[in-house]
Amino acid sequence: MDDIRNPTSPNTTRFMDRFRLHIRARHLAYKTDKTYCYWDWFYIRFHDRRNPQTMGEREIEAFLEHLSSQLNVAANTQKTALNALVFLYRNFLGIEIGKLKFSYAQRPRQLPTVFSHEEATAVLNRLSGLYWLTASLMYGSGLRVSEAARLRIQDIELNGNHILVREAKGAKSRRT
Repeated sequence: MDDIRNPTSPNTTRFMDRFRLHIRARHLAYKTDKTYCYWDWFYIRFHDRRNPQTMGEREIEAFLEHLSSQLNVAANTQKTALNALVFLYRNFLGIEIGKLKFSYAQRPRQLPTVFSHEEATAVLNRLSGLYWLTASLMYGSGLRVSEAARLRIQDIELNGNHILVREAKGAKSRRT
């Protein structure tokens, strides 16, 4: 499964494995684990696999500039990469990062594309079985994909006509 963590030996000497163990020891979400490891590994590869302890603010600024100017990432993507690097340096390596000077990614905001009722019905009519049920629940109740995947029978209250979503985004529960 995609949401099951791979076991990591506590005696490992590999940098990324030690970093992953540090994240897990702090009980961060699995998606945060994957995201931080991805961006920190991207950062290390960007600087020719140098050890982050030998790098500093200048290298972080160069990486963030590269993301915005060369890769044209969205501003939120660049902020996610920045958060991963700040966590790496402050919390894992114990190195304080000063004021960074880089340009934030600028992309024009676009309105999201949303299916019309007819388009959503056409998609649902092409599905069957479990896929139809999952897509119908997501469309009708506003569930996210990860919420629909973790839904349990006991979370559905037919009498009250609502679904209890447990520990969703931000570790918050809600009814829909």
